[in-house]
Amino acid sequence: MTTSNNGPDKKAQQDVVKDPKVASSNKVKTKKKLKIGFLIPLVIFIGLVAMLYMRLGKPTDIVTNTALERPVPAFELPLLSDTSRIMTNDNLPDKPFLMNIWGSWCPTCIIEHPFLMKLEERGVNLVGVNYKDDIGDALGYLNRGGDPFSMSIQDLSGQFALDLGLTGAPETFIVDGDGIIRQHIIGEINESNWQSRITPCLMVLNDASNNGVSPDPSQVAEACK
Repeated sequence: MTTSNNGPDKKAQQDVVKDPKVASSNKVKTKKKLKIGFLIPLVIFIGLVAMLYMRLGKPTDIVTNTALERPVPAFELPLLSDTSRIMTNDNLPDKPFLMNIWGSWCPTCIIEHPFLMKLEERGVNLVGVNYKDDIGDALGYLNRGGDPFSMSIQDLSGQFALDLGLTGAPETFIVDGDGIIRQHIIGEINESNWQSRITPCLMVLNDASNNGVSPDPSQVAEACK
């Protein structure tokens, strides 16, 4: 008759498990693991909050490369209404004008469009930059809502708009008679910012253009802020 050699070992293991000191030690270890697992995400969260708090009131490291107070960037882009024709800076008006960045896909552009039509009726010269748009959609958009632009150029890649300093359509750049960008309006043009911001700027630019001189820098700084 063969006797198993595992009997004493099993009994020893059972004695260890039943030992209250060992059981208590295992519970402590388990609790410590749970506490550490809870504390790690808490510490990370507190660290993120502290970092955000330290950044409050400080300027962001991301700076938009705007063309404000510089000439309109050089471009060679198709005319939207006839893409076989290439437009350049030479085709831009020699009097103050508004350069509006728009797209048929842009909800805020749709909201803005009726006001642009009012400006066109008032004799305001608007140059359109059709931004990253399908030409069929863009032309259909103008056919439905009317065309307020003296011309629209097709910026399919979006590079020209980025050179201007675009942050998101729609945006408008007010350009003087010398082709220098004097004001940058982010978002839609409406009656409010037209009266409070754009009109004072255009008055200074138009006066200088009509007198055949460049705008006075101090007047531009005050009127086109």
